[in-house]
Amino acid sequence: MTHDHDVVLRPTEAQTAAALNPPAGRGGGDLVVETLAGLGATTVFGLPGQHALGMFDALRRSDLDYIGLRVENNAGFAADAYGRITGEAAPLLLSTGPGALTSLAALQEAAAASSPVIAISSQVPTAGLGGGRHGYLHELRDQKASFRDVVKSVHTVRSQSQIPSAIAAAWESALTAPHGPVWVEIPQDVLLAETLLPVVTPMDAFPEDIVPRPELTAVAAGLMANAARPVIIAGGGVVRADASGKLLALAEKLDAPVVTTFGGKGAFPWEHPLSLQSWLEDRHTTDFLEDADVLLVVGSGLGELSSNYHTFQPRGRIIQIEADLGKLESNHPALGIHADARIALQALLETVPDRTDATAAERVRTVLAKVRARIDAQDLGEEQRILAAVREALPAGAPSFWDMTILAYWAWSAWPGAMHSAQGAGGLGYGFPAALGAAVADPGRPVLAVSGDGGAMYSIAELATAKQYDLPVTWLIVDDGGYGILREYMTDTFGEATATELARPDFVALAESFGVPAVRTSADTLTADLSKALAAPGPSVVVLPALLKMFAPTHL
Repeated sequence: MTHDHDVVLRPTEAQTAAALNPPAGRGGGDLVVETLAGLGATTVFGLPGQHALGMFDALRRSDLDYIGLRVENNAGFAADAYGRITGEAAPLLLSTGPGALTSLAALQEAAAASSPVIAISSQVPTAGLGGGRHGYLHELRDQKASFRDVVKSVHTVRSQSQIPSAIAAAWESALTAPHGPVWVEIPQDVLLAETLLPVVTPMDAFPEDIVPRPELTAVAAGLMANAARPVIIAGGGVVRADASGKLLALAEKLDAPVVTTFGGKGAFPWEHPLSLQSWLEDRHTTDFLEDADVLLVVGSGLGELSSNYHTFQPRGRIIQIEADLGKLESNHPALGIHADARIALQALLETVPDRTDATAAERVRTVLAKVRARIDAQDLGEEQRILAAVREALPAGAPSFWDMTILAYWAWSAWPGAMHSAQGAGGLGYGFPAALGAAVADPGRPVLAVSGDGGAMYSIAELATAKQYDLPVTWLIVDDGGYGILREYMTDTFGEATATELARPDFVALAESFGVPAVRTSADTLTADLSKALAAPGPSVVVLPALLKMFAPTHL
């Protein structure tokens, strides 16, 4: 009997001839770009550096599109967004030492948000490995150790023959659910040396699906079928697994209300009668979830933000579907089902009987009315008006990327639909470079980035990138003169704020100095100004001077 793994693919005569006579002038860097192309990559992000030049020289002999940013961390954010939009692995080419280390915060965000980034870094020459005392520029005693606690997997190369297999293994790791960033490092001399190895042929590196155990889905189906008050919490895993349609079908089959986490926005229709929306920082929502006798959690670890700052204390039975074993039952005991969200939801759809609950939609309306009344009592009309103006200006289907700023914190709860933000790891500077990556992924539609003035300064250099590649990104900068949310936190906690006030440039003049059109707007003209900017080709900046307030969360 012949097994699939016993089958050997034999090269054709033409392939053999080509392999025996590889083209001249290739180096180890060519093996890198040939492997990426062979795996299906079409675009790479990054920044060149002395040790990495072998990879960048090879780019000109390939068909890969290169998008060069001005800061490695921003290149990581752009690759992260490219992965989120396409669902494909996003290569990120980096140099050694400082260049590599500068990407760490972006890779942490990619890990927290499960974005498949393939970071490929150079390393000092092989003669300098292991000691950290050889005096090479950018040398670290153990460069990979700096990344091991951040990325999903680390892959080291020490010879040219290892390059295709190492990158293919990294590719498969990045795309294995849950998706995430991976790290590959290759010494400078390996990248530069001429190679006699044949051109890398196309290959497959597709991970196997994570399939739920049938006895567990059978128990889950029984629990939900017999529940009196089932509720579903939909996290980012639903979005990443492209399982929104399955979730909708299951919720309607069960007549079960659905709340989406901040990372899962867009997983369920905002205005659906069963939609509790995303008001997780509200005790009314928390009480409703605690009252459920069966709570189905799909693609969420019920972390700090999703659990109303760990005040959520469920009284019913939890069923948790999660592709990340580390998040399974990490915060609450549950019937844990290790599986891809889409496959698990399909299994439940096939086994759960129809259930009718005439009160479900009314109970949802009651909770949302209580939330609305609480927000309306806080004199926050300006904030709501500004968020509504942004929503009105954004064309249907156009993605938005949000930095850690007060308007984004509002959007987590109140934005009606899909959005992307840095709430996974919570670092500043995500919005604009991420939007650039999204525009590269889908240049046919405009992209919105939203930052505060503090966060904007992290990525202001990328105005040059936006202009160089003529990317259709409109950057809304809400200028409140400092780190607005930290100002609120410190004032509430200590009575006054320290280190939150910032000198900042004239953002309009600065953008125009890059050749990027810009306008200063107001709450009254925001929709018109944003709409005009989003409709125009290429990049643009809209500056809104505004001192916004955050709504008061309720934990108790």
